[in-house]
Amino acid sequence: MNETLRLLEERKSVRAFTERPITEEEVGIILNAAVQAPSAGNQQLYTILRVTDPERKKRLSESCDHQPFIAEAKLVLVFLADCLKWYRAFEATGCNPRRPGPGDLMLAVVDAVIAAQNAVVAASSLGIGSCYIGDIMENIEEQREILELPEYVFPAAMLVFGYPTDLQLKREKPVRSPMHLIVSENTYPAREADQLREMLEPKAGRVPYGQWMEAFCKRKYHSDFCLEMSRSVETALEAFRDWRMDDGRA
Repeated sequence: MNETLRLLEERKSVRAFTERPITEEEVGIILNAAVQAPSAGNQQLYTILRVTDPERKKRLSESCDHQPFIAEAKLVLVFLADCLKWYRAFEATGCNPRRPGPGDLMLAVVDAVIAAQNAVVAASSLGIGSCYIGDIMENIEEQREILELPEYVFPAAMLVFGYPTDLQLKREKPVRSPMHLIVSENTYPAREADQLREMLEPKAGRVPYGQWMEAFCKRKYHSDFCLEMSRSVETALEAFRDWRMDDGRA
């Protein structure tokens, strides 16, 4: 196994960091890796915010499900799905562009997350840990206020970075489902209950499968934060539709 494959296989989320700082050279390496990521039509439909202001970091740690380690991270990056910059560039050059729509948003989200994953891999290669913060998609009104986001810009992902503590290094990586149950050929597989159990039961560890599923459904799928995330994403999509209709063009 080569070094890149080893990094991908061994990487796990890190939520506790040492006091060791991330140097500006290392930050530059991580950011350069991000902007080299594949992108739809080479548009790079994202803007990356490096959040250095302690007060904003603290507010993000609260707005993102009250997670103090966000404020303690040595590097915080927010990957914005950015449909505004191209729209403004089209306007500035007299292209008479249509308003961005939900499809443009989805494409920009994909671009942003691909760039984020490049940053994760680059950080891992330097021995720097990272953690995705999906909660950045919740409480959309508050996130917009904290980061001063204009229309057509949506916070697709947030990453926090730092050198992992010894305990984090020794912590086992959560079990992934077997590849043969994740990968299918050509068409979507009709999975029966026994196949779904085979796929998911390893994640339950020593807890009985049914008990684990019930607890996981309650803790994640039916959780307040998951419902809030759906509301925020729906709000963003509705805003794209509303802004588009305000323009008077479909």
